[in-house]
Amino acid sequence: MDITQEVLRVLDEVLSLNGRSTTFTRDTPLLGAIPELDSMAVVTLITTLEDQFGLVVDDDDIDGSTFASVGSLADFVSSKLSG
Repeated sequence: MDITQEVLRVLDEVLSLNGRSTTFTRDTPLLGAIPELDSMAVVTLITTLEDQFGLVVDDDDIDGSTFASVGSLADFVSSKLSG
């Protein structure tokens, strides 16, 4: 499974980006750069990632750096899957 591609698919779905995520790379900034990614969207995104990947995300697992870029979010998901 390509975690980055799955994260991009979830981002596109949750934020209703209508395919815009196909132009994103690991370096694409998220928080503060994508207007659709507001505080409510972060909660929905976390819940969807938990459902899609079978993860459990604790409140203290998350900080702003998790959502800094596509790569940081994908790395977070990878670390949760391997941990």
